[in-house]
Amino acid sequence: MLQHEFVSAAAIAASVLFILSLGGLSNHEKAKRAVWYGIVGMAIAVIFTAMGPKIGGYGWMIPMMLIGGLIGAWLSRKVEMTEMPQLVAALHSFVGLAAVFIGWNAELERARVMAIRAAGVSFDGLSAFASTLAHKTPAELSFLQGEVVLGVFIGAVTFTGSVVAYGKLAGKIGGKPHKLPGGHLLNAAAVGLCLVLAIAYFNGAGFWTLVILAALAFFIGWHLIMGIGGADMPVVVSMLNSYSGWAAAAIGFTLSNDLLIVTGALVGSSGAILSYIMCKAMNRNFVSVILGGFGGPQGPAAEIEGEQVAIDAGGVASALNDADSVIIVPGYGMAVAQAQNAVSDLVRKLRDAGKEVRFGIHPVAGRLPGHMNVLLAEARVPYDIVLEMDEINDDFASTDVVIVIGSNDIVNPAAQEDPNSPIAGMPVLKVWESKQVFVCKRGQGTGYSGIENPLCFKDNTRMLYGDARSSIDSLVSMID
Repeated sequence: MLQHEFVSAAAIAASVLFILSLGGLSNHEKAKRAVWYGIVGMAIAVIFTAMGPKIGGYGWMIPMMLIGGLIGAWLSRKVEMTEMPQLVAALHSFVGLAAVFIGWNAELERARVMAIRAAGVSFDGLSAFASTLAHKTPAELSFLQGEVVLGVFIGAVTFTGSVVAYGKLAGKIGGKPHKLPGGHLLNAAAVGLCLVLAIAYFNGAGFWTLVILAALAFFIGWHLIMGIGGADMPVVVSMLNSYSGWAAAAIGFTLSNDLLIVTGALVGSSGAILSYIMCKAMNRNFVSVILGGFGGPQGPAAEIEGEQVAIDAGGVASALNDADSVIIVPGYGMAVAQAQNAVSDLVRKLRDAGKEVRFGIHPVAGRLPGHMNVLLAEARVPYDIVLEMDEINDDFASTDVVIVIGSNDIVNPAAQEDPNSPIAGMPVLKVWESKQVFVCKRGQGTGYSGIENPLCFKDNTRMLYGDARSSIDSLVSMID
């Protein structure tokens, strides 16, 4: 009894720490402390769950925990910030697959308990989980079936969806949307078959229904995310984060683990809220996002006139020396080049010269929500000059120079000017309204999303080609 009380108290403490961690992440200055809240909360959760009543198999559990911990420590040191989005997607897939396996195992144990009850023999020798099931009423076991169906379905969708997201973010799968003939009808048919299988499962059809249901859900997850274009991958990562949370909550109900229920609900709800906020920022329909129904072209895009005009670092430095106000717009290209420290040096030198320097951050800049903010904080850029899109968008018209570093879609005027653009209607940073725009870019390609940007062809835009870090380092040395 005392052991159970300790576990319950630990669950409450861990839940409080997780809530504090989520709350603190909304503020730059509190973010580091918030991360430590999450680390301590997770340590408490793991340790006290392992010490819970009727928990055994430590000969297997402890080595697996040590191996997992060592792999996590190795990854944390090996993975660069540019690879963080695909790492997050990969971790989401683990949660989804765990939900599928736990759901399958729960059904096997439930069927075993039901068979023993029917035979009228002793329940001795059962696993801890099966022993818990043995004390449940038939109604409670039926409720467990509903938890199993939800866990398996959500987990399977999360698993394959996250694997595809990982592939797209890592460049192993093309960023353009791909759908099989039939599109949404295929997804709808698969969902309908899942519903039929769930009904059959509830009526005693057997374990095979869950296996086929999982296979169909694997297809749905794969097809949903394959149908989403690269420009929208930050929203996809956030959405899959929400899915993994709900999958974890379903696992918690199945295992009667209150802490897992709370943690999963926190992750699921916060991920859903973040996805909704990002959809508003991109002028996307939330339901359409959930159904994987965006990211494809709406029709033939408008023809782009003009040509891209290159400039060297000396020309950009000259414009910066003459400017009074400068706005820097970072994107994934800054992350790839690891140019954030060079950008920080440039900002410091420009501010020392008496110039007003600020950053314009789009809500979906990079490939992960908050990606640019983290990189700039790492480079010790002052928080007060890092502004969100809504805070700075009206100031571009009165700005002398804008430097765009590795951004494409978030500064693309086609979002407002071309109704046939794949990103039509998406709010963007209006950098083209400034007096001069310099775009730091590796080459003339369309970038990850495959969408051409008319900004690069405008009369007041010049292209600074090359590696972003080398380009910015060159500028730093030329600023008076």
